[in-house]
Amino acid sequence: MMRLATKTNRQPLRGLLGLALLWALLWTPASSAHQQKTAVTRLLFNENSGNLEVMHRLFLHDAEHAASVVFGEKQDLIESADSRALFGSYVVNRFAVQATQADGSTHEVSLDYLGEEIDGQFLWVYQEAVGFAESTTAQQLDLINSILRDVWPEQSNLVNLERDGRIRSVTFTQGSDTHSLFLTGP
Repeated sequence: MMRLATKTNRQPLRGLLGLALLWALLWTPASSAHQQKTAVTRLLFNENSGNLEVMHRLFLHDAEHAASVVFGEKQDLIESADSRALFGSYVVNRFAVQATQADGSTHEVSLDYLGEEIDGQFLWVYQEAVGFAESTTAQQLDLINSILRDVWPEQSNLVNLERDGRIRSVTFTQGSDTHSLFLTGP
């Protein structure tokens, strides 16, 4: 015989539903402590300074885990400026820009390492090419971005290039460490 829910027998059902909801929330990717495997790099043609600014944003948790794998020992990026600088060096050595002129000639864009900082859940690593934004006649930029790809081959790296109020984007995924972004045209 089926029993209808009454005020007195609903309490256990609510408790079970509450536990099920809590379990579902605890097992979502956002609440679990696993790697996001995504990084974002912003290339900004700064009209005020004339510089090409490069800002790499990585999840701090991913960066700490990767630093420990890459360097063979635990790295505390939050507390140790030396560990942050070491990881910053790792990042800048896995990112490069080459400029291609209209005649097909190319040259590597010299990026200076400026430093790194923690902002909430992110580690930022900064580079810049002094004077590049105001002096370049390049038609395209050829980018190499293998940041964290030696740790996680499935790592996805998004690069946004901002120039003259426009944004061009490219995503580096497994098997694609090199992409080009055109600086002219639509």
